[in-house]
Amino acid sequence: MKLLRPSLLALACVIALPGVADDLPSLGDASSSIVSPEQEHQLGRAWLSMLRGQVDQLSDPQLKDFVETSVYRLAETSQVEDRRLEFVLINSSQLNAFAAPGGIIGVNGGLFLYAQTEAEYASVLAHELAHLSQRHFARGIEAQQRMQVPMMAAMLAGIVAAAAGAGNAGMAAIMSTQAAAIQEQRRFSRQNEQEADRIGLLNLEKAGYDPRAMPSMFERLMRQYRYDSKPPEFLLTHPVTESRIADTRNRAEQYQAGGSEDSLRYQLLRARVQLTFEETPGISAKRFRAMLDANPKLDAARYGLAIAKTKSGQLNEARSTLQELLDKAPNDITYNLAMVDLDITANRIADARQRVERLRGQYPDNYPLEQARIDLMLKQGQKKEAEAALDQLLKQRPHDPDIWYQVAEARGLTRNIIGLHQARAEYFALVGDYDQALEQLDLAKHRASSNFPLASRIDARQQELAAEKRAIDKMMR
Repeated sequence: MKLLRPSLLALACVIALPGVADDLPSLGDASSSIVSPEQEHQLGRAWLSMLRGQVDQLSDPQLKDFVETSVYRLAETSQVEDRRLEFVLINSSQLNAFAAPGGIIGVNGGLFLYAQTEAEYASVLAHELAHLSQRHFARGIEAQQRMQVPMMAAMLAGIVAAAAGAGNAGMAAIMSTQAAAIQEQRRFSRQNEQEADRIGLLNLEKAGYDPRAMPSMFERLMRQYRYDSKPPEFLLTHPVTESRIADTRNRAEQYQAGGSEDSLRYQLLRARVQLTFEETPGISAKRFRAMLDANPKLDAARYGLAIAKTKSGQLNEARSTLQELLDKAPNDITYNLAMVDLDITANRIADARQRVERLRGQYPDNYPLEQARIDLMLKQGQKKEAEAALDQLLKQRPHDPDIWYQVAEARGLTRNIIGLHQARAEYFALVGDYDQALEQLDLAKHRASSNFPLASRIDARQQELAAEKRAIDKMMR
């Protein structure tokens, strides 16, 4: 993973400040006057675009869809008022998740490796949503005004670098600042964590999860990493102590039992993530086979085995394994998409297309399914159809850089060169490279010079992106 550019560090230092005062913010309080909710939204979107340009991301549509759906489910019962959420899934096996001002939710793939049930996974994200709902960023700025600016910036640079994956360098930067400043920051962080735990537990119960999953996960993590000199990043930014576990457990016991602990879909997605981070499909296949030997009814292991067999080219074995699952649940979207992938790998394109079209009637506007349909179109050389389908998908996901990247590729195949430059501009803007974005619009405008209405629209968009770039530059001064 690349280290953060100095420009991103400067902006992230402003945004990622994790301080808090004792009392909840009220309308018209000092923190609201320092940073308004709309300013948080703008800062968060600027930070997200620059972060996307710096970290390796997971582009699996099924994983993205699950994270987004599950977080929106939690948001519905949370205290988050502004639900204009955006997501970034980081290709890292380290345990971490974070919330940034303006509704930015970050999830490492490693969260699925460490959270053994959906309720444990949800407990982490409910905690992060609580940071958003309580506006810890704005409240922290008010508290941190008492610290010297250079000292604060140095420490925050280390915190953000660590969060983005430069763990050792980040922690070294934090430790290089004055001890008094570090102690003050940690005091505010502990208050943040206690408040986020309390509100997160309430959200879990309201969303239908078992709140006891939060202390259970904390307890297991503490046992696992009690004597580890390099714990996961999540434990560096969210320290787990005996008192924190006891407090969350006592609070969780006050809620009625009966909430959901796990789901098959979570375990299926967890199997996909495990395959992503294991060295070879063969190693995964052995592990899933051992799990099935221990428990033949473990469908998530059977699903993982089928995908591992597909990836390793053992297509007949993968098909028979998948068919066992489909015989039990013929309309399950996850199993069917796995069979679509298998059919594409086996060059059975007609079978894959027939399956996709059947599923579209059952799962309209399903993002992973639409993505599979587009992949099939491109595989069959249906360039115009793929371009049109991607344009429709953009209406659902206008801020997804993965989609804009594909749109640019499809427009290149159809020789829609003006559209290609426009799509590249949107992609570059979403990953924080405004210079490239503006250059792409220059190229598009030059080609559209004989079409005044089109050239005018391109020019207007160029002015919008230039204004965004100036705003970001101003933030970083």
